[in-house]
Amino acid sequence: MTAMEKLYPLIEAAQVGDPIALDRLLRTCQPDIRRYAYRHCLISDVDDAVQEALLILARRLRSLRTVAAFPGWLFTVVRRECRKLERRVFGLDAYDEARMEEWLASHSDDALRVDLARALESLPPHYREIVLMRDFEAMSIREIASRLHLSNAATKSRLHRARELVREYLIA
Repeated sequence: MTAMEKLYPLIEAAQVGDPIALDRLLRTCQPDIRRYAYRHCLISDVDDAVQEALLILARRLRSLRTVAAFPGWLFTVVRRECRKLERRVFGLDAYDEARMEEWLASHSDDALRVDLARALESLPPHYREIVLMRDFEAMSIREIASRLHLSNAATKSRLHRARELVREYLIA
């Protein structure tokens, strides 16, 4: 019996409305969701993707037709959340999946890395620093604000503007 098959009774109980089973299922699945999100999301989007995936799991579990489909369904939910967050960061139309696929397909991983490095180098130092702290060092907004002696709101604003500039550079 696989680890996922051991969850089947828990999934079934959660599907019929058992709140304790749902809580245990969410807690049990969270590490797997996080691990999967780390592979498919930008580092700064992992927490958001995990949170959204858990919410979707809690809300839509009853609509799952077969318990055996749970693993595939769950990872599809996480992957879609990562893609949605990625489209937001790159400023692409959330409903233009074809444009996103084309843009990503037209660049190799190495080319994307080079373009991203160039985009980061093009940023003014105060923007570059905040992007590196958030997206590469995985610091929280609060940690960045404390280190830079900024308010949380100013930190979020600066990070947003920095990402806008990176997106403009990459898409241009």
